[in-house]
Amino acid sequence: MVMSEMETGLDRARAIYQDRTRRARELKAEGKQVIGYFDIYPVLEMLTALDLVPYRILGDMNEPITKADACLPTVVCPFIRSVMDLGLKGRYDFLDGVVMAHGCEVAEKTAHIWRTYLNPAYAHFIDTPHTTHTAALEQHKELLKDFKKTLEAFAGKELTLEKLRQAIEVHNEQRLLVRELYDLRKPDPPLISGTETLQVLVALASLPVTEGNELLRQVIRQAHERRDGPRIQPARLLLWGSIIDNTAIIDLIESLGANVVMDDTSLGSRAYFPLVEQTGDPLDGLANRYLVALKSPRTFRETVLTKTKRKDYLADLENRFSYLKDYAQEWKVNGVILEVLRYCDIHGYEVPGLKDYLDHIDLPSIYLEHDYSQAALAQLRTRVQAFLEVIG
Repeated sequence: MVMSEMETGLDRARAIYQDRTRRARELKAEGKQVIGYFDIYPVLEMLTALDLVPYRILGDMNEPITKADACLPTVVCPFIRSVMDLGLKGRYDFLDGVVMAHGCEVAEKTAHIWRTYLNPAYAHFIDTPHTTHTAALEQHKELLKDFKKTLEAFAGKELTLEKLRQAIEVHNEQRLLVRELYDLRKPDPPLISGTETLQVLVALASLPVTEGNELLRQVIRQAHERRDGPRIQPARLLLWGSIIDNTAIIDLIESLGANVVMDDTSLGSRAYFPLVEQTGDPLDGLANRYLVALKSPRTFRETVLTKTKRKDYLADLENRFSYLKDYAQEWKVNGVILEVLRYCDIHGYEVPGLKDYLDHIDLPSIYLEHDYSQAALAQLRTRVQAFLEVIG
């Protein structure tokens, strides 16, 4: 492991964050096969079980979009456009294949566009259902059986139940370690900053799971031992939103006198907190985890009704968002920033109900929208500063 010989813990996480393809290219040179994936719905355990390296495909806020306009309109998610742009520019030319899932309509279309324009050696699309009904869960399991078949054909080996159980165990270990990482942010002051946490999460998305687990252990140990961590700040914030893969927005917030101590984003707690239950057939536990247990606006959950079969708005909000109240209590949060990328419909439509819920539990919040560029963040500074003054 060339990169890890000199760097450990937070230093290594920072180095990977700054050059995240480096380790993947090293593994490729060693003969490993690296499979790229979008979002939180591709089932990583099935890749790991076949000794394939999962590598999360992210965008780049610092890279102007110049090629994606040829295949994606400008009025769609700028993160997805950035991802497609990087693919067309060869940023992900080391990938041996890709697996993508139906996170949203734009991601679904992009999965097929990626296959058409970049023609990877292996490509699989999981049409993840958008409801949690029993029928949807059964359908999801069947989709995972299809995924298993194409993976076995590509890898040239059988994905046995024992290998899958072992992969579930090591990924669950990572999820528990991530919870330990997040527990470091419960004290006041937190033992690790929001910026450092995001660097670790980006690093995890760039490494084989076992290497990621060792990195987490190093970071957790280092955070407990050091004496130069974050300082006490009047604002302890929860950051909710779609994708945050660049530290710029957290740097901005924390530079104004706040600690970002918790998040609910697709690269953060949302991706790691739910575990896979060990079931007789591992596909049952995987289907449930990746469809039901993951909390995301893209998945429809049953509306709560009164005894007269009328919709109970507050009960419905409680059903959908009570986990955020739990986060706020555990991490002693006194404010929430709702961050949404422009044209991200699934998160944008969620905001009115979420703001009503936060108002109902007396938790101040602010809504920020940007177009996934460094230039867009400058105009948010004054609004964040004003919000912090209100809750401070």
